[in-house]
Amino acid sequence: MYTVPKIADYSPETLDRAAAEAVAAFHAEQKAALEAAKNPDMGMVERGNAMRAFRDRWVARKNGVLTQINELWLKRCPGESKRNVGQKANYLRAIISAGVEDAERDANFYLLAAPDVLRKLATNDASALGAADGRLAFERLDISLPGIHRPIGVKHPVLRVMDEIVAVFKAMGYSVGEGPEVETDYYNFESLNFPPNHPARDTQDTLFIAGQESKPARDRLMLRTHTSPVQIRTMEQQPPPVRIVIPGKVHRNDPLDATHSPVFHQVEGLAVDTNITFCDLKGTLDHAMKALFGSSVKTRFYPSFFPFTEPSADMQVSCIFCGGKGCRKCKFSGWIELLGCGMVDPNVFDFVKHNGYDSSKISGFAFGMGVERITMLKYEVEEIQLFYEGDVRFLEQFA
Repeated sequence: MYTVPKIADYSPETLDRAAAEAVAAFHAEQKAALEAAKNPDMGMVERGNAMRAFRDRWVARKNGVLTQINELWLKRCPGESKRNVGQKANYLRAIISAGVEDAERDANFYLLAAPDVLRKLATNDASALGAADGRLAFERLDISLPGIHRPIGVKHPVLRVMDEIVAVFKAMGYSVGEGPEVETDYYNFESLNFPPNHPARDTQDTLFIAGQESKPARDRLMLRTHTSPVQIRTMEQQPPPVRIVIPGKVHRNDPLDATHSPVFHQVEGLAVDTNITFCDLKGTLDHAMKALFGSSVKTRFYPSFFPFTEPSADMQVSCIFCGGKGCRKCKFSGWIELLGCGMVDPNVFDFVKHNGYDSSKISGFAFGMGVERITMLKYEVEEIQLFYEGDVRFLEQFA
């Protein structure tokens, strides 16, 4: 029985040879399954089970041969080989999927045939069948059989990783918050301690809605540049303590390149209570990174600046590809920058002081991370635009 081999050399010759072996093994097992389906000495249930076993062995989502090819070939190959390996995996998927459908269609005919018809087929006694009887047997339709179901799609890799991140924080007791993508200047900037002359307010970074000149500055509408406005909206509605994680889509006027997109996704978090310290922030994020990337991942923090946190920090994780030894993906530093964080600035609490957020009595921390960046790391994707081109050949690799 065919077993998917591990490939050490991803040259075109090796890939062609491995693909040819897989196709040959598939056709051999397809032939054996059809022989079982028309065996007159086996019961209908037993013959049907043989065909289902053949189908599940090759195309089952969890452990079928096609899934194993993705796991052993595509996900483990180096970045420069992913295009060639992906094309070969798509070729095998097309051949095998079509072959399974053909086999199931032929097997349905044999399963419905009477044992004497099967015996005549086995002896190639076509004349004994008679033209009319053969045609009727072939065209007979059993309406009790299940119909043909279209394959159900799977979640986009960016949304899948965003759900994984949210699940990690939900397990720590965080609730999930949502807010509008079209925000006012007040929620997007002013209440988050952005001064009027902050560079992020410039139209080179922020997408403003046209025709807002007559409105006061704080009421002008824009596409939100981060999910942080939900933090203020939540604190306006809920007194402390608060523990919330905020996934969502954000917009910035960034040109599209290998690592930037004008539309992307963020997951931010906010925790507010009495006696919350920077140690709580470090422990929370360290636990989250280990849950996402494995228990061997290390974290480190170094000073940074954000208007809505003080002190602020950028967090790095030890390179998940080389274990911190240094490689091309981490620029031989052993570390990968992943997110920004810090203790909530008391000036931010002043905007919601009326709802119990007295900075002399409570404290909190906040953090934010780009989902696409983490997705690119987890799946070793080189360019962010691949997530948005809608190329089925790319997206099928994550099925």
